[in-house]
Amino acid sequence: MPDTTQKNDEKKKSGKPGKVVRGERYEIRFSGSGGHGVILAAVMMSEAAGRNPKLNVIQTQSYGPEARGGSSKADVVISKETIYYPKAMKLEMLLAFTQEACDKYYTDLKPNGLLVVDSNMVTKLPIKNSFGFSFIRIAREQVGHPMVANVIALGAMAALTGLVSRDDLKEVIKTRAPRGTEEKNLKAVKIGFDLGLKALKEKIG
Repeated sequence: MPDTTQKNDEKKKSGKPGKVVRGERYEIRFSGSGGHGVILAAVMMSEAAGRNPKLNVIQTQSYGPEARGGSSKADVVISKETIYYPKAMKLEMLLAFTQEACDKYYTDLKPNGLLVVDSNMVTKLPIKNSFGFSFIRIAREQVGHPMVANVIALGAMAALTGLVSRDDLKEVIKTRAPRGTEEKNLKAVKIGFDLGLKALKEKIG
């Protein structure tokens, strides 16, 4: 069953704020297969964005057979205005952990939308406007567990978009990460954020 939440916090928390959404809506999709943690990553992104009092956020989750095998997805819609339609229509950004998810969802991107992939899992890029990172390999080698690949990806996406700050992500991770994994997840989001900033800098030149 889909689960949709909308929030607009009354009070801005400390930490450097991310950029305000440029348009009326900014739509992001997290996709992969069961076990990639795309729903948790989407929840963390939505809660971090919701810490900005200027933004409204809706996060939609997909459960059921699709989430247990094959491609799965979770969407986040961010807007400065009230969000009347909760589902993503045309994505500004798509994260794909698998080739199957990439092939299935890349057509939902806007013409100038950005594709972010795990470069070891997605080898055929359908569009040029993309970034590839070895999320799962980096999670295993630098953090010691592949399960934090979703948080590394989350950090990279936050850095690439400027929608949420590093500090807001860290605060959300402290409350959302499974007990006992907080330090690993905090390390993961730092790695991801740094990867995103480096890639953005290299692309801009």
